[in-house]
Amino acid sequence: MANHSQFGFQDASSPIMEELVQFHDHALMVALAICSLVLYLLALMLTEKLSSSTVDAQEIELVWTILPAMVLIMLALPSLRILYMMDEVNEPDLTLKAIGHQWYWSYEYTDFKDLTFDSYMIPTSDLPLGHFRLLEVDHRVIVPTESKVRVIVTADDVLHSWAVPSLGVKTDAIPGRLNQTSFLASRPGVYYGQCSEICGANHSFMPIVVESTPLANFENWSSLLSS
Repeated sequence: MANHSQFGFQDASSPIMEELVQFHDHALMVALAICSLVLYLLALMLTEKLSSSTVDAQEIELVWTILPAMVLIMLALPSLRILYMMDEVNEPDLTLKAIGHQWYWSYEYTDFKDLTFDSYMIPTSDLPLGHFRLLEVDHRVIVPTESKVRVIVTADDVLHSWAVPSLGVKTDAIPGRLNQTSFLASRPGVYYGQCSEICGANHSFMPIVVESTPLANFENWSSLLSS
């Protein structure tokens, strides 16, 4: 989860988020190279070391036409690869339906019978010692570790957005429409998210908590909850 004065993304806990962090670093390096080149040329202009004949040279014009195209290709190829990975949902191990309401989430495990629950934020006055304010819920989403989870996202009233940054997941919840995404939690842990679409007065008070646990623990939890 995020920490105070944190600079950068949260720790990646899924393969997709690892790819996104690597692409972010790649894009920053490209941007740094462009800025360095522009500053270098600007310094040459200010010190008059770049003559007017060089500025009007066709060779230079050819370079500054081809170079931006190469930069765009360097950014587009890995970006398209990640986009295809994020949209690919093949043979999930578990399907979860998340429904946004004002201002809470409800969940349905479609692979199980009668495994549904609502998830409300725990008020600060009822929060146990050591828990996180405005982030804890009364019922967490439990998923098995190293299992591909498909999430079907929709809303009951207004626009919402189901987002868990550590897992690289952010999908709009639109009334009357089903959107889907997927993730694979690469290690056990508790991952926090929030509604990322302004949805009214209590938009900030509908957090998302996903707990990744070993498969045996998940099976015990699901059997207890559905019984």
